[in-house]
Amino acid sequence: MDTIACISGTNRPNNYTSRALRIVADELQKLGARPEFIDARDLQLGFPGQETTPDAVRLQEMIRSAQGVILATPEYHGSFAAMTKLIIENLGFPSAVQGKPLALLGVASGRLGAIKSLEQLRSVCAHTGAIVMPGAVSVAGVHQAFDEDGRVTDPGTEKALRDVAGSLVEFLKEYVHPKQVLEAMVREDGRPWSASV
Repeated sequence: MDTIACISGTNRPNNYTSRALRIVADELQKLGARPEFIDARDLQLGFPGQETTPDAVRLQEMIRSAQGVILATPEYHGSFAAMTKLIIENLGFPSAVQGKPLALLGVASGRLGAIKSLEQLRSVCAHTGAIVMPGAVSVAGVHQAFDEDGRVTDPGTEKALRDVAGSLVEFLKEYVHPKQVLEAMVREDGRPWSASV
Protein backbone atom coordinates (compact mmCIF):
# COMPACT_ATOMS: atom_id res chain seq x y z
CA MET A 1 0.00 0.00 0.00
CA ASP A 2 1.41 3.36 -1.05
CA THR A 3 1.77 6.03 1.61
CA ILE A 4 0.99 9.56 0.40
CA ALA A 5 2.09 12.54 2.49
CA CYS A 6 -0.73 15.11 2.35
CA ILE A 7 0.62 18.48 3.48
CA SER A 8 -1.68 21.37 4.35
CA GLY A 9 0.60 24.38 4.03
CA THR A 10 -1.18 26.95 6.17
CA ASN A 11 -1.41 27.49 9.92
CA ARG A 12 -4.54 29.63 9.67
CA PRO A 13 -7.34 28.41 11.99
CA ASN A 14 -10.39 26.81 10.32
CA ASN A 15 -8.73 27.02 6.91
CA TYR A 16 -10.24 25.82 3.64
CA THR A 17 -6.93 24.35 2.47
CA SER A 18 -7.21 21.51 4.98
CA ARG A 19 -10.88 20.97 4.11
CA ALA A 20 -10.03 20.58 0.44
CA LEU A 21 -7.08 18.32 1.21
CA ARG A 22 -9.25 16.06 3.40
CA ILE A 23 -11.36 15.26 0.32
CA VAL A 24 -8.21 14.32 -1.59
CA ALA A 25 -7.13 12.14 1.35
CA ASP A 26 -10.54 10.47 1.44
CA GLU A 27 -10.22 9.57 -2.24
CA LEU A 28 -6.70 8.24 -1.69
CA GLN A 29 -8.11 5.83 0.90
CA LYS A 30 -10.85 4.73 -1.50
CA LEU A 31 -8.17 4.02 -4.11
CA GLY A 32 -6.21 1.82 -1.71
CA ALA A 33 -3.48 4.28 -0.72
CA ARG A 34 -2.66 5.37 2.82
CA PRO A 35 -2.80 9.17 3.25
CA GLU A 36 -0.65 10.62 6.00
CA PHE A 37 -2.04 14.06 6.83
CA ILE A 38 0.48 16.72 7.82
CA ASP A 39 -1.14 19.88 9.16
CA ALA A 40 1.00 23.03 9.35
CA ARG A 41 -0.98 24.06 12.44
CA ASP A 42 0.74 21.22 14.31
CA LEU A 43 4.30 22.07 13.25
CA GLN A 44 6.98 24.12 14.99
CA LEU A 45 9.55 24.91 12.30
CA GLY A 46 12.62 27.14 12.29
CA PHE A 47 13.66 29.65 9.69
CA PRO A 48 16.65 28.93 7.44
CA GLY A 49 19.88 29.18 9.44
CA GLN A 50 18.22 28.19 12.70
CA GLU A 51 18.48 24.81 14.39
CA THR A 52 16.46 21.97 12.95
CA THR A 53 13.40 21.38 15.12
CA PRO A 54 12.08 17.93 16.11
CA ASP A 55 9.02 18.62 13.95
CA ALA A 56 11.26 19.28 10.94
CA VAL A 57 13.03 15.95 11.50
CA ARG A 58 9.69 14.17 11.78
CA LEU A 59 8.42 15.95 8.65
CA GLN A 60 11.48 14.89 6.66
CA GLU A 61 11.15 11.28 7.82
CA MET A 62 7.46 11.14 6.92
CA ILE A 63 8.08 12.49 3.44
CA ARG A 64 11.13 10.30 2.77
CA SER A 65 9.13 7.19 3.67
CA ALA A 66 6.14 8.21 1.50
CA GLN A 67 5.81 7.12 -2.12
CA GLY A 68 4.21 10.43 -3.14
CA VAL A 69 3.34 13.89 -1.82
CA ILE A 70 0.39 16.25 -2.18
CA LEU A 71 1.16 19.82 -1.20
CA ALA A 72 -1.76 22.21 -0.66
CA THR A 73 -1.60 25.97 -0.19
CA PRO A 74 -3.91 28.95 -0.08
CA GLU A 75 -3.14 31.93 -2.28
CA TYR A 76 -2.24 35.01 -0.27
CA HIS A 77 -1.49 38.30 -2.06
CA GLY A 78 -0.77 36.61 -5.37
CA SER A 79 1.57 33.95 -4.00
CA PHE A 80 1.58 30.80 -1.92
CA ALA A 81 1.50 30.95 1.87
CA ALA A 82 4.63 31.78 3.86
CA MET A 83 3.99 28.64 5.92
CA THR A 84 4.11 26.55 2.74
CA LYS A 85 7.54 28.02 1.96
CA LEU A 86 8.69 27.39 5.52
CA ILE A 87 7.71 23.74 5.18
CA ILE A 88 9.74 23.49 1.97
CA GLU A 89 12.71 25.18 3.69
CA ASN A 90 12.57 22.55 6.44
CA LEU A 91 12.77 19.51 4.14
CA GLY A 92 16.56 19.29 4.36
CA PHE A 93 19.25 19.32 1.71
CA PRO A 94 18.96 17.46 -0.49
CA SER A 95 15.23 17.95 -0.04
CA ALA A 96 13.09 15.08 1.23
CA VAL A 97 10.88 15.58 -1.85
CA GLN A 98 13.76 15.03 -4.27
CA GLY A 99 12.73 12.37 -6.78
CA LYS A 100 9.21 12.10 -5.30
CA PRO A 101 6.03 12.51 -7.35
CA LEU A 102 4.37 15.65 -6.01
CA ALA A 103 0.87 16.93 -6.80
CA LEU A 104 -0.15 20.53 -6.12
CA LEU A 105 -3.42 21.89 -4.83
CA GLY A 106 -4.30 25.57 -4.33
CA VAL A 107 -7.35 27.32 -2.93
CA ALA A 108 -8.38 30.97 -3.10
CA SER A 109 -11.46 33.05 -2.44
CA GLY A 110 -11.26 34.98 -5.73
CA ARG A 111 -12.64 34.02 -9.15
CA LEU A 112 -9.20 33.28 -10.59
CA GLY A 113 -8.38 30.76 -7.89
CA ALA A 114 -4.82 29.98 -6.88
CA ILE A 115 -3.31 30.00 -10.36
CA LYS A 116 -0.52 32.48 -9.53
CA SER A 117 0.52 30.67 -6.36
CA LEU A 118 0.53 27.29 -8.11
CA GLU A 119 2.74 28.58 -10.92
CA GLN A 120 5.28 29.83 -8.39
CA LEU A 121 5.01 26.74 -6.22
CA ARG A 122 5.57 24.46 -9.23
CA SER A 123 8.83 26.28 -9.96
CA VAL A 124 10.05 26.09 -6.35
CA CYS A 125 9.17 22.40 -5.96
CA ALA A 126 10.80 21.50 -9.28
CA HIS A 127 13.94 23.32 -8.10
CA THR A 128 14.05 21.07 -5.01
CA GLY A 129 14.07 18.01 -7.28
CA ALA A 130 10.46 16.91 -6.86
CA ILE A 131 8.70 15.32 -9.84
CA VAL A 132 5.91 17.87 -10.06
CA MET A 133 2.78 16.34 -11.54
CA PRO A 134 1.01 18.15 -14.37
CA GLY A 135 -2.53 19.38 -13.84
CA ALA A 136 -2.32 21.20 -10.52
CA VAL A 137 -5.81 21.87 -9.17
CA SER A 138 -6.91 25.38 -8.28
CA VAL A 139 -10.14 25.87 -6.34
CA ALA A 140 -11.68 29.30 -6.95
CA GLY A 141 -14.34 30.85 -4.75
CA VAL A 142 -13.44 28.43 -2.01
CA HIS A 143 -15.79 30.06 0.52
CA GLN A 144 -18.73 29.14 -1.69
CA ALA A 145 -17.46 25.62 -2.44
CA PHE A 146 -17.85 24.44 1.18
CA ASP A 147 -20.66 24.74 3.71
CA GLU A 148 -20.29 25.91 7.33
CA ASP A 149 -19.50 22.37 8.46
CA GLY A 150 -16.65 22.02 5.98
CA ARG A 151 -18.47 19.75 3.51
CA VAL A 152 -17.95 20.41 -0.18
CA THR A 153 -21.13 21.66 -1.85
CA ASP A 154 -19.95 22.08 -5.44
CA PRO A 155 -19.83 18.80 -7.45
CA GLY A 156 -17.23 20.19 -9.87
CA THR A 157 -14.92 21.13 -7.02
CA GLU A 158 -15.32 17.73 -5.42
CA LYS A 159 -14.52 15.95 -8.68
CA ALA A 160 -11.42 18.09 -9.25
CA LEU A 161 -10.17 17.36 -5.72
CA ARG A 162 -10.78 13.63 -6.06
CA ASP A 163 -9.01 13.68 -9.43
CA VAL A 164 -5.83 14.91 -7.68
CA ALA A 165 -5.77 11.62 -5.77
CA GLY A 166 -6.59 9.58 -8.86
CA SER A 167 -3.85 11.18 -10.96
CA LEU A 168 -1.17 10.58 -8.35
CA VAL A 169 -2.20 6.97 -7.69
CA GLU A 170 -2.28 6.30 -11.44
CA PHE A 171 1.20 7.82 -11.87
CA LEU A 172 2.55 5.57 -9.11
CA LYS A 173 1.03 2.48 -10.74
CA GLU A 174 2.09 3.30 -14.29
CA TYR A 175 5.58 4.71 -13.73
CA VAL A 176 6.92 4.39 -10.20
CA HIS A 177 6.03 0.76 -9.42
CA PRO A 178 7.51 -0.63 -12.69
CA LYS A 179 10.70 1.33 -11.97
CA GLN A 180 10.87 -0.17 -8.48
CA VAL A 181 10.44 -3.70 -9.90
CA LEU A 182 13.22 -3.09 -12.42
CA GLU A 183 15.54 -1.72 -9.72
CA ALA A 184 14.86 -4.80 -7.55
CA MET A 185 15.72 -7.05 -10.49
CA VAL A 186 18.99 -5.21 -11.05
CA ARG A 187 19.90 -5.52 -7.36
CA GLU A 188 19.17 -9.26 -7.39
CA ASP A 189 20.74 -10.12 -10.74
CA GLY A 190 23.20 -7.36 -11.37
CA ARG A 191 21.40 -6.57 -14.63
CA PRO A 192 17.75 -5.96 -15.60
CA TRP A 193 17.50 -9.11 -17.74
CA SER A 194 19.35 -12.34 -18.36
CA ALA A 195 20.85 -12.99 -21.75
CA SER A 196 20.86 -16.59 -22.87
CA VAL A 197 24.03 -17.73 -24.62
